[in-house]
Parts: sequence; structure tokens; C-alpha cells
Amino acid sequence: MKPRVLVTGFEPFPGAPVNPTQALVEWLRDDPPAIGGLAAFSAELLPVDYAGIGPRLSEIGRVFAPDIAIQFGLAASSRGFRLERSGRNSFADAAPDNWGARPDDGPICGGPPLLPATLPLRAIHRALSGAGLPVEWSDDAGGYLCNMAMTLALAGACGGFRPRWSGFIHVSPVGEGAPLAEAAFRRGALIVVETVCAEWQAMVAAGASVADQAGRQHSIG
Repeated sequence: MKPRVLVTGFEPFPGAPVNPTQALVEWLRDDPPAIGGLAAFSAELLPVDYAGIGPRLSEIGRVFAPDIAIQFGLAASSRGFRLERSGRNSFADAAPDNWGARPDDGPICGGPPLLPATLPLRAIHRALSGAGLPVEWSDDAGGYLCNMAMTLALAGACGGFRPRWSGFIHVSPVGEGAPLAEAAFRRGALIVVETVCAEWQAMVAAGASVADQAGRQHSIG
């Protein structure tokens, strides 16, 4: 089974007038990765909008129907690539979005309180580390739109948006004087996409179930 692969990033938001994940989406649209064995590839921008993100994911699901969703977002405190191991299904004193709105405290959607990522995170960690890029683990995807997008994807809560593998990677600021130079950021993002696709293809070739196997890989042991 050849996968349909989606990469998402976010718009700028209050306190972050430049979001490197927006630039990542634009770059991947202009120059999609040359990876064999894919059914399709798409890069999409998500709104920093509590009311709009669910409908946007539903739209992507209807139009593209990804098997794999690799979500990227900016975290100023990150030192490079931060692999999120779970989404927290709750709002708690959430910060305002780009429209000044904020949700009430409580669940994001129907589902368990924590939803583990289903991307092959250990393989991603090994690949980034092996390339000499800074990578770290996280058990807290924050309380903003990044955690919301991760949770909605893992819960399958948005219409036809139900990827078999999904997860979130926070990245640090990018550029001169930042933890990641632009070239390193792009190289790392490509490594992530290539690694995930290689893991999918290896499991399919081995006759394994991608749905059953993915959850075994998200932890570090």
C-alpha cells in the first residue's frame, strides 16, 4: 500500500511574526520531496484559529485523505526538533488565537485524556541524531493550537481526516543566531519525511499492519 503523505505547518501567531513552519509548507509546495513509493504528497498551512482548525482539517481530509500526517509547529523554547509523544485532550487557560478568541477550559474533542503519537518517533530520533541535528523528546505539546491539531488528528475527530499515522514535531526558531539554521531546518524536515515513509514501506514489505505497528514505535523504550 502506497501512502498519501501530508505535512502541515502554521501561520504566524501573536508573539511569533515569523513562523518557520509556514515557510516549510511553501518550500515543500514548490519543491516536493522526491521519495519513491508514495501515492501522493501534500503540504498544507493550518490557521491559528480555534474555530477554524477543525473545519480546515476536515477539508484536507475530504480533498486529500492522508494516510500519514506529519504536523510541524513553532516552539520558542525548543532547541531544535522536539518530538511530541502525546496530545493532551484538554484546554486549560489557552492563549488567544489570531482573532483574539480563546476556548473555555475542558476537553478538545471526544476521546481519552491523552492520545499517543503514532509516527515512528524512535526512528525519527535516530535519523535526526545521526545527521548531527538537535533533537529532543517532549511529553507536553503545550496548550495552544499545536496541541489542538495533534489531538484532533489522533482522535480522528475531524470529518474524513483520519490518518493511520500522525504526530507533531515542534521546531525552534530558524535563522541566523537561532538554534537551527535554515539549511539545517530544511534538511531535518526532509529527514523526518523520508524516515517516516521508509518505516511505512518497510512494514508493508514485511507484511505488518501499519495500524498495529505504529503505536509500538512512539516511545523511547
